[in-house]
Amino acid sequence: MPSPKRSIHVVAAVITDARGRILLNRRTESRDMAGLWEFPGGKREPGETSEQALARELHEELGIEAEVGEWIMDVPQRYPDKDLILEVRHVRSWKGSPRGREGQAITWVAPDKLARYSMPPADLPVVAVLRQPDCYLITPAPDTDEGALQRWLGQLQQAVASGQQRIQLRLPAEHPQRQGMIEQAVRTHRRGVQWLLNRDIELARTLGVGVHLGSEQLQSLQERPLPAGQLVAASCHDLEQLLAAQRLGCDFAVLGPVQATASHPDAVPLGWEAFAAMRAQVSLPIYALGGMTPQHVAEARRHGGQGIAAIRGLWPA
Repeated sequence: MPSPKRSIHVVAAVITDARGRILLNRRTESRDMAGLWEFPGGKREPGETSEQALARELHEELGIEAEVGEWIMDVPQRYPDKDLILEVRHVRSWKGSPRGREGQAITWVAPDKLARYSMPPADLPVVAVLRQPDCYLITPAPDTDEGALQRWLGQLQQAVASGQQRIQLRLPAEHPQRQGMIEQAVRTHRRGVQWLLNRDIELARTLGVGVHLGSEQLQSLQERPLPAGQLVAASCHDLEQLLAAQRLGCDFAVLGPVQATASHPDAVPLGWEAFAAMRAQVSLPIYALGGMTPQHVAEARRHGGQGIAAIRGLWPA
């Protein structure tokens, strides 16, 4: 019989210097996944708190006395030989000069350069959390009368003004003013917002924005439909679809419904444990969808999520 998998709890640090750079360790040749870069840290031993384990590991690896700061996220990750929980904490204050005491290379990296470094699957969602929005607004479909259209555009402007940075424009294909409204939204708020169009690859390509794929499109596409400069996301409801989104090169996915939602009252909620179990088998950033509000961001991150996606929970009243 095969030996049972190990379950290990690792605590890692996002160590930030005065210039905002982040410290990475390179895994040595004697370790699995040798040569990949990672956030420094190590296993929590029996009887240790997370703070004690991380302070000990950073002293052993880097020779510093660290003041362990606030929690960022937990990442469940399934490997062939182990099930891992990667708990991530901030470290902004320490004594000593970091150096590779175990023969490992270290480097300081500007946050916008982190994606250039090859990392283990568990570290990739951490990079996304450090670099990408924690909320993903999905717009409701507007009515067709003139008053309703103006209210919708006004609410969209309120959403942008409130700080929403990643927005999916979800207007039905049969809406008579669909393209004009999309073009107006993108043109008016080109800076500071990452726009994605629901399912419409050709219009997204024309406008130079992203596309959000429906789950049915994941099965028909053979390659990423847009270049790297334009976001590609996907709606997923199970592990098969998440794996398809990852193979296709999607930048992130939405998984749900996690909780009961008024927009799909007949859908059976996944629950947070199933969300985490599926998250553990891919390395994509994943937003939790279904009954979500900004108050659920921390819960999503306790289960490895990027944050939350919502219509009602994020659309201005």
